[in-house]
Parts: sequence; structure tokens; C-alpha cells
Amino acid sequence: MISLKIEEVKAFMAMLLTNTLFDELILREMDIQTFTNFNVSGQFHENFFTKEELEERGSEKAVLWGDIRGIAFSIIRGQKSPLMMKIVFQLPSNQTARLLEGLGGKLRAEDVGGLYMNIRFEKNELHIITGTAIKTFTLDKTLDIEWDGWVKKFLSKQGIIFEEE
Repeated sequence: MISLKIEEVKAFMAMLLTNTLFDELILREMDIQTFTNFNVSGQFHENFFTKEELEERGSEKAVLWGDIRGIAFSIIRGQKSPLMMKIVFQLPSNQTARLLEGLGGKLRAEDVGGLYMNIRFEKNELHIITGTAIKTFTLDKTLDIEWDGWVKKFLSKQGIIFEEE
């Protein structure tokens, strides 16, 4: 687990809210505090969709950031910054499997509960905190190190400037 302080908050928020960069990440939770609280649980309701729509979504039956991004933008849009914003992203299972391949079989996909990226904006500061959930007990931190590196590389590739805390 690492904590990264985003240096250029406005540029990051523009990427988050108006760009497709994060669209394929699973949204687990979103809380935005403006004049009131807005909360999205990230719970996926299959019954809302037709069979065809579910087939189009593929095997990942989850709420993606791309499904919510426009709503988040409409909540945040305006002259004032939110008082607080928290977004929890999870790496989709197909990307998690690819990341695990790089570990040389140390962990199986079914052993990983999730790879998380927690975005938190409060008091005009924006932080990204990484997290891993492993279903089995292990002292091995290889997955944590690999995930932290993946997040830093992902942000750097987009020109997002951060400082590790």
C-alpha cells in the first residue's frame, strides 16, 4: 500500500471526469460532498439490463467508471470544489489476471479479492492510496509491490504528477 499526493489537482480532476482514462475500472464506491452528500454504492443490478445488454458487457458484471463518470461530472461541475470526494476503483479481473501473470505463478487469480485504487479529495488535496485484498494468508508482499508499481506507471504514463508520501 502506498499513498500518492497528486500535485496538479485540477488537471487530474479533468482527466478523471472528462476523459475515458479510468472508464474500464470497476467503481466500488463513490461519495461526493457538495451542498449535500451523493453516494453511489457501486452495486450492480443485473435485473435492470436485458439479456443482450448483459452479453455486451461481457463477463465483468460490475459498475464501471464509464457508467458513472457523466453523473459524477454533473455533481461536481460548477465554480466550487466539492468539500470531499472519495472514489474506490478496482482493477477488472481480466487485467488482474494479466498483472498476476507477471508474478510467475506466485498467486492465482482466485486468491485475489481485488486490487484497489482509492482516490480521496479533501481540503483541496488529492491523494491516491493503493490497496490489495488477498483471500489467503501470506507474508509475501510481491503483489502489493507489483500493484503499487502498476499504479505509479499508469499515472506517470498519463503525465499525472505525484509525490509518494
